[in-house]
Amino acid sequence: MHKLKKVKLEKALTFLEPGPLLLVTTFDGQKNNVMTISWSMPLDFAGRFALCTGPWNYSFGALRKTKECVLCVPGPQLLKTAVQIGMVSGEDTDKFKKFHLTARPASRVRAPLLEDCVACVECTVEKFLPSYGIFVLQAVEVWQNSSCADPRLVHAVGDGTFCADGEKFNFRRLMKEKLPPGL
Repeated sequence: MHKLKKVKLEKALTFLEPGPLLLVTTFDGQKNNVMTISWSMPLDFAGRFALCTGPWNYSFGALRKTKECVLCVPGPQLLKTAVQIGMVSGEDTDKFKKFHLTARPASRVRAPLLEDCVACVECTVEKFLPSYGIFVLQAVEVWQNSSCADPRLVHAVGDGTFCADGEKFNFRRLMKEKLPPGL
């Protein structure tokens, strides 16, 4: 008998979920917003990234309109806040005020940097693939917070749990309404 056991198809995501967890800031011309996302990936060594989202996220409209954002990398100290940010909509919530986020002006885009993050990457949208909800981004400026108390990267597993250098954080109960059935 072999050690491999067949599991539900929904579990595939939990083995392949990319990372790290990101806080994506946008500015739609009137207000700043931030969304939490884990579906991103580097495309090359030239600072090109893919980000996957859709109209269910309020920030989607700003990304389509302004063609720019900042990818902010939170450390473990911001993990609970990042999860909570992902549970409310920027359409009716000022997330910067609600979660006491410290926004700083970026140098090349209008979306703000988040001061308490491990790093922030200012990006412009190079291309949008509507059938997949994929934005191809080009980094135009990168910032690192060398005073961040815990600079470990946090990775979503895809089922409401997270890892930071092997340590797991369980927020399944907090994210229950957002998790797909069977996961």
